[in-house]
Amino acid sequence: MSTRSMLPSGTSYSHSYDDLASRSRSLARTLTGSRTARPTTATTSIMSQEIICAISESRGVSTTVGLAFINLSMSEAVLCQICDNQTYVRTVNKIGVFDPIEILLMSTAKDPQSKLYSAIQESLPELTITFIDRKYWSDKSGHDYVEMLAFPETIESLKLFLDGNYFAACCFAAVLKYVEVEFDRSFVVHSLRIRFEPSEGSMMIDLSTVNSLELIQNIQNAKSKDCLFGLLNETLTPMGSRLLRSNILQPLTEENKIRERYDALEELSTKEEMFYLVRQALKGFLDSDKVLTALVLTPARPSFYHPEQCVNNVIMLKSYVSSIKPVHEALTGAQSNLLLAIRTACAPAVYLPIQGLIDATLNEDVTYQSRPLDLRNQRIYAVKAGVNTLLDVARQTYKETNVDASDLVSKLAEDYHIHLDLKFDPARQFYICLSAAELDNEQLPDIFINCYRKKDRIECQTLDLVKLNQRINNAHDEVICMSDHSVQELINDVCTEISGLFRISEAIATLDMLAAFSQLVTTRDYVRPELTDALGIKAGRHPIREKIHATKFVPNDTYATRQTRFQIITGCNMSGKSTYIRSIALMTIMAQIGCFVPAQYASFPVVHKLFARAAAVDEIESNISTFATEMREMSFILQNVEPRSMVIVDELGRGTSTTDGLAIAIAIAEALVESQALVWFATHFRDLARIMAERCGVVNLHLAVQFSAEADRMTMLYRVEGGHVQEQFYGLVLAKLVPLPPGVLEGAEKVSKGLKAIAERQHGNHEVLSTARKRNLVLHLKEQLQQALKGSMEGEALRKWLRRLQNEFSLKMAAIDHAGTVSENSEPDGEDESGGRQSEEEGFESDSIISYEDSQDKSTAVDTPVGAESIWLPHSDAIATDFGSSSVSYPSSLCDVMEIQY
Repeated sequence: MSTRSMLPSGTSYSHSYDDLASRSRSLARTLTGSRTARPTTATTSIMSQEIICAISESRGVSTTVGLAFINLSMSEAVLCQICDNQTYVRTVNKIGVFDPIEILLMSTAKDPQSKLYSAIQESLPELTITFIDRKYWSDKSGHDYVEMLAFPETIESLKLFLDGNYFAACCFAAVLKYVEVEFDRSFVVHSLRIRFEPSEGSMMIDLSTVNSLELIQNIQNAKSKDCLFGLLNETLTPMGSRLLRSNILQPLTEENKIRERYDALEELSTKEEMFYLVRQALKGFLDSDKVLTALVLTPARPSFYHPEQCVNNVIMLKSYVSSIKPVHEALTGAQSNLLLAIRTACAPAVYLPIQGLIDATLNEDVTYQSRPLDLRNQRIYAVKAGVNTLLDVARQTYKETNVDASDLVSKLAEDYHIHLDLKFDPARQFYICLSAAELDNEQLPDIFINCYRKKDRIECQTLDLVKLNQRINNAHDEVICMSDHSVQELINDVCTEISGLFRISEAIATLDMLAAFSQLVTTRDYVRPELTDALGIKAGRHPIREKIHATKFVPNDTYATRQTRFQIITGCNMSGKSTYIRSIALMTIMAQIGCFVPAQYASFPVVHKLFARAAAVDEIESNISTFATEMREMSFILQNVEPRSMVIVDELGRGTSTTDGLAIAIAIAEALVESQALVWFATHFRDLARIMAERCGVVNLHLAVQFSAEADRMTMLYRVEGGHVQEQFYGLVLAKLVPLPPGVLEGAEKVSKGLKAIAERQHGNHEVLSTARKRNLVLHLKEQLQQALKGSMEGEALRKWLRRLQNEFSLKMAAIDHAGTVSENSEPDGEDESGGRQSEEEGFESDSIISYEDSQDKSTAVDTPVGAESIWLPHSDAIATDFGSSSVSYPSSLCDVMEIQY
């Protein structure tokens, strides 16, 4: 990691507005060192952005961290103040989301090394860190900068925020001073977008989880679009693409905002004409953030080419403003609150004053061009004629010289009987291009100079053409200089109204992201999710795998509440365990960014933290083994998990010995159960599933296979079913696909059966198991009664449902007692031919399903065959099952077929 220091200066830190800008140059001498480039990582921004971050922290036990991010590419400042813990997990996560090129810390954090500095070094070793003298971290200067640079309508609210966030104000002052000194740039007065981003309001996803779930980048191929961002990125503007990436890394946790996005997305996806008009309107947009930033961020020492770039900027501004009207018209008839807000932001009253200023200065037919020659011509004729007589003369000179260049090439072609083309590039200006076949193996005449052969083409010039190029350049520069006064006046006038343009840009980015979601929803079978207190998914699919295997993917159901919060997934190798648990996490992220999900029905609780520990490999360059990596990741998860978290764990403990790995997996599983978080725990440890089966909140699931012992074959079904995996010796069956010697496999099979028989004879106390099962059954009953209390069933329908629930509870309780009696009367060593205990096979398990066939009232049953108790619901036009604080209604036809897992 490279570090630098801003050394103390004898110059005092003035707080007046004029001095803040004027004394920047005198402080430039205090900087030493040089900036080092940072390697590309999985979370590197999709577009190159210059983001500088300043960080400061409080002293004492309660850790408060202030952060200020300045995006020099987008002319935006983001301030936040976080109440963090001693590991600075939220701070590191926030830095990872914004992905700055450089971090600023106080010089006092270097020696002795502060815990914050150590945490950043450990988690983000590739970042450049610069140390700045303590005197530049002034909250008073932060308030002064807000007063000077913020949009007038936001100044009071920002000052109110800074009054209660001392550390964020200090960071804001430090980072702006550093930009003035080191980057030699300053912002136009009242032109900087400044916003406060609270630590709450978004889901926390650590960088390891971002990589494990392939949210931004595919692990195997960095250029592949087979990642969540690649799937969802149907955006048409750079602003929308950046907003989508930010939302994937920071999904919303505010239910009102999420539901507003659902409403807007549903309206866009159901109104075909509006959707088509919106997509058409978005196609013509330039990167408006960069256009506006180029206007308000001015260099302290303008270069010779600055006037030329200013003309380019106002031409791009004209194109941007002219593209707003179609968006406003496309949203005509919108009804959802979010679309109405976007339409209001793009109203003519906002941009027409700026368009009037542009039309008064620039020619009506001037547009931004991507080809260099076309853009140069647009610059020449950008400012209206008649403003300056000398300007009109210079334009005429430019025009005539261009005609002379064209005539010169035509004359050369006629004189030498060769087909010549006049080409242009910014470096050589005009040059001549001809086919090598035209020469017929002869040399070019001596009049042609600067010859260069490129494949079957020859590029060259003549002395007269070089002279004409110089005359054209002189005429061009003269026109630009004469146009500069009018252009600068236009820029100054526009900057007074630029806050409205920035808000329009943000609104268009939001609309583009929603339109991208709508494009996805209309081409795939996605459904609008509900926000409830329980997670329920009917026929859910992995969004990325479904894209790759559209016709072969097998959907699965998911159901999780407080009483089924810890789900152990077992199954054969390659049976789909990892795909299943990752699909749950990906759908949760999609739901919380406002997108529909790949399922027939889905409801989600709002998750505040998401952790994923996927299978790891040895990191040789870091001298870290697989086991050390997974222990470090699990330590991080256990320190930060909370009840509103979701945890995905895949193959924990496989990096060490079987005994130690199982012991560690059980201990971590116990801790995760106590955390009250929603956990999906995929493992090959069958003993883990057996030991944890009777713990409150634990559910056993497995990925089904068809196992043929006679043929030694297995067929993967990729379907989730209740209970832990029952297939014996599936590893041996898969090993037979490899040409190992027969004696090796026979010996392995004999040892495996012997070990299984020993384990079965040492099974646990049946009285303890019966007690645990009864406790779980009572807790399930309590949860179902709470759902009924909050649900919409009433009257006779509720009475019948309660009666069936009572009968079902009694039968299950009796089944547990019967299983315990059979176990007590059986022989200690009683085993069937397969080595398993008959009482365990024949008795009722905690996740068994009771079909109440003898009931007098025939009703519709919603079976929950994967870990949940059977729920009987009476027929009705809309049968309601409560998933928490809000009622979720299903049509009766869906209830007849829906099997909610867990």
